[in-house]
Amino acid sequence: MSFHDIVHAVLEFIKEHEAWAPFIVFVLAFLESIVGLSLAIPSTPLFVGVGALIGASGLAFWPIFAGVALGGFIGDWVSYVLGFRLKDRVLGWEAVKSKPQLILRTQGFVQKWGAAGVFLGRFVSPIRSFVPFVAGMFLMPQLWFQLANAASAIVWAYVLLAPGAALIRNYLG
Repeated sequence: MSFHDIVHAVLEFIKEHEAWAPFIVFVLAFLESIVGLSLAIPSTPLFVGVGALIGASGLAFWPIFAGVALGGFIGDWVSYVLGFRLKDRVLGWEAVKSKPQLILRTQGFVQKWGAAGVFLGRFVSPIRSFVPFVAGMFLMPQLWFQLANAASAIVWAYVLLAPGAALIRNYLG
């Protein structure tokens, strides 16, 4: 099954199970935000596709937006806690161990930019789920982390969903 087939199958599933769409996108955003799993979950094309699906099928925007934002927020929080409490064990996970350069790159990014790095890191695909992990690992104060986490989750969800929803609904619909 190709990457395109997976995205198409997920979008079809969401379309067929409209009432569950906010929960489905919550789970996808949550899993995508867990350290190492973002490498396996194609969130950007998936959520852009969900945005287009919203515009084309009339799905309600705000519940889906809330699902994506909340899933991303909680997923990053879990990754932060994993970094804070279990860093040595998580570093042994195959998905993490196979990408040691990502940890080093992300560490430099977070140390240089701090909370702004947490915000910006959500939008950088290769390091997306590693940023909260590294922030926890290197003891970024939780208040600064959570402020950046909440703000970036809201902006991230909107940036991924709104353009497709608006374009399809207003110009092509």
